[in-house]
Amino acid sequence: MRRRLARGWSLRLDPVMRLTLSLCALTVSLSAAAVAGQSAPPLSEVAEIDDGLMAVAIADDIRKRCDDIEPRLMRAYLTIRALERRAQDLGYSDEEIEDYVTSKAEKARMRTKALDWLKENGVDGADDAALCAFGVAAIERNDAVGRLLR
Repeated sequence: MRRRLARGWSLRLDPVMRLTLSLCALTVSLSAAAVAGQSAPPLSEVAEIDDGLMAVAIADDIRKRCDDIEPRLMRAYLTIRALERRAQDLGYSDEEIEDYVTSKAEKARMRTKALDWLKENGVDGADDAALCAFGVAAIERNDAVGRLLR
């Protein structure tokens, strides 16, 4: 097969070279299709998003149950927006994000996850006094939960 190049040059491709180029092109197109067709895991399985949202949920519970602890609403809002942008950067659609944060099943799962996490950290999530003490300590540590409170 003879190909014409600019200014009268021509290139002769032997059958082996044609086959090699064809296979390379096929491999590239199949790889692109596979990447495009891969489904991302549910947002609940993306730790950086799910754990960030859990911190917001725990801080929200603390501010509702502890009179001496105030929320940092602007910081909480900015944290939620940052999580949303990160999910978008990871390829999740606005609809997938909305479904994740409004789903009753996800809210129940998040509640269980938060209570389990508190328990692992020595806090009974049903005990207001223990939760408030945890909130004060989180503020002092300036951790993910504490940064959302004052």
